[in-house]
Amino acid sequence: MYLLFAWRYFRAKKSTNAINIIAWVSVVAIGFATAALLVLWSTFNGFEGLVKSLYSTFYTDLKITASSGKSVTLTPEQIEALKKTTGVYRVSLTVQEKAAIQNGDYRTIVDLKGVDEAYTEVSTIENSMARGVFELGDAEEPGVVLGLGIENVLMLLSDRSIGKLTLYLPSKNTVEFSNPLSAFTEANVTPYGAFGVQQEFDNSYVLTNLAFLKEQLKLKPDEYTSAEIKLLREKDQETVKKSIQAILGQGYTIQTRYEQNSSLYSVMRLEKYAIYAIFILVLIVAAFNMIGALSMLVLEKQKDIQILQSMGATRSWIKKLFLAEGLVLAGIGAVSGILLAVLICFLQIQFKLIKLQGASFVIDYYPVQMIPEDFVLVVATVFVIAILASWIPASRASRQPFELRN
Repeated sequence: MYLLFAWRYFRAKKSTNAINIIAWVSVVAIGFATAALLVLWSTFNGFEGLVKSLYSTFYTDLKITASSGKSVTLTPEQIEALKKTTGVYRVSLTVQEKAAIQNGDYRTIVDLKGVDEAYTEVSTIENSMARGVFELGDAEEPGVVLGLGIENVLMLLSDRSIGKLTLYLPSKNTVEFSNPLSAFTEANVTPYGAFGVQQEFDNSYVLTNLAFLKEQLKLKPDEYTSAEIKLLREKDQETVKKSIQAILGQGYTIQTRYEQNSSLYSVMRLEKYAIYAIFILVLIVAAFNMIGALSMLVLEKQKDIQILQSMGATRSWIKKLFLAEGLVLAGIGAVSGILLAVLICFLQIQFKLIKLQGASFVIDYYPVQMIPEDFVLVVATVFVIAILASWIPASRASRQPFELRN
């Protein structure tokens, strides 16, 4: 009943045209603010999904490291227990160390990561090969796969290289002060390919086989830098994390993908909600227009209020009527904004209309991903602000004195 009266008031011709103008200004402001926020959020969601897919190449579902120190001890029994843990799909053992890599006169410092055969199943690195093949050799004939940035620094093309690269790793032997090079071990490796994931990784990582790196660093059989785990379902991260912590006990740090790079995800989340705060400010401005429109409507409908009161309408009923009028204004604006946002996002998804400037990114268009929860939050925010903005005019209308006239 309230909405029916409110809709008739909205459509009815007013004695003063300014009321209609102010009301439509409110609707348009709410509509554009809603559309702008949803499009921006959908773009943020698209970038967030893209970044997560890129970082998932190196940040696995779960990662086990030592709580203190550089290496972690994992016995065959513990590894087997990890593999049998409910929810675990694959376990990969890794060793990581800083190293210098040289190609003739060109050299650079890299993060050298030794991985086992299961690594391609816990990460998507094999799908990110820019050239060559993902081949790491063995302990006797080690191979490497380079990040594209490392490859550029060394001035080579991995799939066409005919020579070997030289690796310099920290040595555990006693250092001779007369021979500084005794602090390093030297090994020759064959480049087989290059991967392109994201600049942060491409400029720092070189992958090789686990057996070779453990031998060079003279690690114990049960000594590793980390164990990286892929789950059957990513949403079970916290449950599986607790199970693994119970199996391993103290001395081990277990991190989810979010915890491994919490700063990045936190910044992305903060940016998204900074936009939300700006959206609320825009709605508050629109709310002032709504207050003005409803206040003028109350003056316009004084006679109607008198008639409704004479028919038995209570103050509460009158108040609800003008609150409903505010919801009608907000609803028209919100629905219009949602439809506009969906149309823009759909066109961007289908036709990639808006391009990214430059050619250094992995895609050349703005990615878009619409999430239902975002739409629900925006609609709820619009209606909450609409109710607050309508409260003052509605209260004023309910306090109109009831006068009987002959």
